[in-house]
Amino acid sequence: MKHVRIRHKGSGTLLADGPLGWGITPFEGNYYIARKYLRTDGFRVNYVPGLCIYKFLYVWLDLVLDHGTRIRNLGWKYWLPNPLLPFIWFRVALPRLHPEIEVEEY
Repeated sequence: MKHVRIRHKGSGTLLADGPLGWGITPFEGNYYIARKYLRTDGFRVNYVPGLCIYKFLYVWLDLVLDHGTRIRNLGWKYWLPNPLLPFIWFRVALPRLHPEIEVEEY
């Protein structure tokens, strides 16, 4: 079974670590992370809304690091998700190719 480890490059903060599949689901170049596999509690809703035509409504998340630095719009969470896509329901989503994220698959 493949696992994935996701870190913030600048600080080395571990954001997520877990198995690919239902725990951390890759979809459209992003990772949708179940709460169990999040390794930080630094994600904060910034209340900037967004709309995906088929995944529905989401809010952007900022990452607040231990020393107080805020990385804006690093992730997002669907708060009104498409019921046909249960792997995105209320999960933190992170883009695989974001310049501030380092992804290791093992």
